[in-house]
Amino acid sequence: MSKKIFIKTFGCQMNEYDSNRIFDTVKEIGFAKTHNIDEANCYLLNTCHIRDKAKEKVYHEIGRVKKKFKSKQKPMVIVAGCVAQAENEEMLKREPYIDLVVGPQAYHKINNKIEEYLENQKRIEETEFDAISKFNFFENIKNSSQKISSFLTIQEGCDKFCHFCVVPYTRGPEYSRPFDKIMSEAKILANNGVKEIILLGQNVNAYRNENYRLSDLIIEIEKIPEILRIRYTTSHPRDMTDDLIETYSKSKKLMPLVHLPVQSGSNRVLELMNRKHIIEDYLKVYNKLKEINSSIKFSSDFIIGYPGENENDFYDTLNLIKRIKFINSYSFIFSPRPGTTASKLKLTDRKISLKRLETIQKELFSQQIKMNKSLENSIIDVLVENKTEEIGKFFGRSEYMTSVIFDANDDDVGKIVKVKINKSNQNTLFGEIIRNIKLKVA
Repeated sequence: MSKKIFIKTFGCQMNEYDSNRIFDTVKEIGFAKTHNIDEANCYLLNTCHIRDKAKEKVYHEIGRVKKKFKSKQKPMVIVAGCVAQAENEEMLKREPYIDLVVGPQAYHKINNKIEEYLENQKRIEETEFDAISKFNFFENIKNSSQKISSFLTIQEGCDKFCHFCVVPYTRGPEYSRPFDKIMSEAKILANNGVKEIILLGQNVNAYRNENYRLSDLIIEIEKIPEILRIRYTTSHPRDMTDDLIETYSKSKKLMPLVHLPVQSGSNRVLELMNRKHIIEDYLKVYNKLKEINSSIKFSSDFIIGYPGENENDFYDTLNLIKRIKFINSYSFIFSPRPGTTASKLKLTDRKISLKRLETIQKELFSQQIKMNKSLENSIIDVLVENKTEEIGKFFGRSEYMTSVIFDANDDDVGKIVKVKINKSNQNTLFGEIIRNIKLKVA
């Protein structure tokens, strides 16, 4: 009987990277990937603990699988990721349908645990923190990603312990992969046909390995001819060092969008959050980057209604947003994560938080729409990623990570093309390829 695995991924880009690497791993013990859950005999749910009600989403999803397999043989059910790490023993007690719980630093053991379960039919929990062994294991398994834009994890974990954040408890302490191992994987991705690499980390700009920093990685990856674009996420303001800022003046492949989560525009709230930076620090980074390259744009994350946030704090955040003019940001009402310091604090009144969020999002969305509108009737560079379901239409992204839908053909996939933007909405640009464009020579 053939073994087929269905993997569903929630949450961040790192989870997407992890899911791909899990599949690269289970291939070694005979599993083939399927996109049809009905034919799967192994169902893996890779979970995220950052957003609200993450745990309940897992049980809802398991319930959906139970219903689907009610009249046929149950698949082996694996829960992986950050919810698995945080709720491991409770999950096995609460939901008998779950067979295997695996934390994000134990993926190197997943083949052994699957085979152990298949042999003994005894439910297993594996949530040991062991990032070094995990990455050493994956060095020997080729990354099979062939997406035009692919993720590459260079750093995991966090030592900063922001009071709202569960990452130090689900991903463990900061760990930076060896420089040469990352470069080896980058070259494999390039050979696979990847054209854009997005470097990942919980604090990606905290990358330190021997004397190497994130800036060194960017400069070295730039030397790979097949790689056309480089991005990185997610950053912390404390780790935007001068050498990384200078890289924006040296690199031709590093994209001019800086995702730098500020979380709040109020120094008082930042202190309550234990963010270890102040708004003045953030503005220094902003000004330095704009001086180096005025075309650099910013995106961010905002937590609204953090415990203790008052009206003045809220307006500090709104004023910062108006000053920076972020072109794409995530904003959401604070929701407590179990085990964090903030989970013990008194919540801001939800009606007040909702009203503040509405105001913040109105401003953020307005900035996003204005940015996209400004590109109408202009010609921009787009990396073509894939064909859409609509005949003749293709999908790509601008230098600022904005989605672009346009007319193209199969030969354009993997190339940077010139696209004239005809119209736009809040999230997407629409246009047509301009071929044989004649540029004026000064």
